[in-house]
Amino acid sequence: MQLQNALSQRISEALQALFSISVDASHISLQPTRKEFAGSFTFVTFPYTKQVGKGPEQIGQALGEYLKENAAEVRGFNVVKGFLNLEIEETEWLRLFRNLMEDEQYGQGEPSGRKVMVEYSSPNTNKPLHLGHLRNNFLGYATSEILKANGHEVMKVNLVNDRGIHICKSMLAYEKFGNGETPESSGIKGDHLVGKYYVLFDKAYKAEVDVLVAQGTDKEEAKKKAPLMLEAQDMLLKWEQGDAEVVNLWKKMNGWVYAGFEETYRTIGVDFDKYYYESETYMLGKERVEEGLQKEVFFRKPDGSVWVDLTDEGLDEKLLLRADGTSVYITQDLGTAELKYNDFPYDQSVYVVADEQNYHFQVLAATLKKLQKPYAEGIYHLSYGMVDLPSGKMKSREGTVVDADELVAEMIDTARQQTEELGKIEGFTEAQAKELYHILAMGALKYFLLKVDPKKRMLFNPQESIDFRGNTGPFIQYSHARISAILRKAADMGIAVDVANFEKVAQLHETEQEVIIQLVNYPAVVKEAGNLFAPSIIANYAYELAKAYNRFYQEVSIFNETDEQARNFRIALSAMVARFIRHSMRLLGIEVPERM
Repeated sequence: MQLQNALSQRISEALQALFSISVDASHISLQPTRKEFAGSFTFVTFPYTKQVGKGPEQIGQALGEYLKENAAEVRGFNVVKGFLNLEIEETEWLRLFRNLMEDEQYGQGEPSGRKVMVEYSSPNTNKPLHLGHLRNNFLGYATSEILKANGHEVMKVNLVNDRGIHICKSMLAYEKFGNGETPESSGIKGDHLVGKYYVLFDKAYKAEVDVLVAQGTDKEEAKKKAPLMLEAQDMLLKWEQGDAEVVNLWKKMNGWVYAGFEETYRTIGVDFDKYYYESETYMLGKERVEEGLQKEVFFRKPDGSVWVDLTDEGLDEKLLLRADGTSVYITQDLGTAELKYNDFPYDQSVYVVADEQNYHFQVLAATLKKLQKPYAEGIYHLSYGMVDLPSGKMKSREGTVVDADELVAEMIDTARQQTEELGKIEGFTEAQAKELYHILAMGALKYFLLKVDPKKRMLFNPQESIDFRGNTGPFIQYSHARISAILRKAADMGIAVDVANFEKVAQLHETEQEVIIQLVNYPAVVKEAGNLFAPSIIANYAYELAKAYNRFYQEVSIFNETDEQARNFRIALSAMVARFIRHSMRLLGIEVPERM
């Protein structure tokens, strides 16, 4: 960033000196030079042709000559059509490298004073976490860490959907078919046990619908009149009225689910600063609906239901309260938004929720604006695409969900098989090997799900994700382990990682310069990832850094180098790559092993 700022300033001066054009340095954009051309940074001259009255190549040539003469950082240049490619002095790269070596906080933004709340995970207490939840959890955790690295104060929260008709379905099925079964008596993890009864409800409910249809009832009508559905709706009403028996069953089954969730969260390495529960927010949401009625920004229909008209905002009329007085999702969200803001007066509230809810969050923001809430402008929906496996989209009601716990266990087993085949665990104790398999499995899973732009729907390939070659977590993890081995060897030889040990180095191999460029650009990458809420930018940076280092490692000798200063520099370069891999992967919630 320092170098780019300096170059932007020099270009600003050049435009003024050569063409009498005043352009603030902050408005001058530089981009990395494409690999097929010489240079490190490229300045596009096309936008200035009208003002200057010359062709883009002429402008580029004049600017290049000026910069070579007046900018100490610029060693040379070339012009390709309207692109001015700047080649930077090796001494400048070395200076920047020495600076970042001595700056332990390099890549960490200064405190911004900005408060951001990130809500993610948001599970239902009627089933265990699945593959889609994994993308959500990893995306929310990584986004939170990246925002912290940008200097923001971040609060990570989990809104648990612990009430509603879907929860009552599991409860009713357990009441009818459970026979007192518990996680302890069955040996089934709590969230899985409750999920089992959600599937049983659906099976029994469909059978009832089929019977009614066979008797001549219209299918849609049959879905509403099936006895189990009517009982579930009755149970929901009893819950909202505080019926002791229903509430006690709800507390017992939710307790099983929470214990199961916590175990999964520990395994996948995500955490939260605070939990919110929809059972504690929907009443406040109802109060906000009442407030909207009093302010005449909401309206009541003849059947008693309450709505908001958002047609002026390009949306629709939206139901806020059913005719029977029960709340809907958005009722709860109105209450939750207020609670969250009271706890943590945020500048921005980020909701990590699948793109199926894009419309919902447009409605939420618009409804809060109607209520003139100060936090309405801060609502941001971090929308992400669904995750598919080769078998297609997951459907939990049919019991075909891709279970998160099972997938993680399979990934750990795959990591074990791959590692043993490659013979990378020599000298490991059983406990160390087990820890390594977990680190590799989670690295593979998290990296594969995070390297794709959040907005894109994606296909998850477990086997591909754990490959030690290519754009994968294990490739980056192995690169770090390789560097760690080099640093251990250097330490055994008494070679310290110290700027003073390579003061006389003045020339760089092409691959060394490429690695330094990657290191120097790290703060800009962290900033861009934070601005765009895109952990994929960090993931791909880590890969490109590891790839650049591996090219350097293949082409340049370290310990066989006869020039001590050059050898010491390469050890220091290796140490910085390891540091930046650790830092960038940590932002993604991924551990990197010291040895493999």
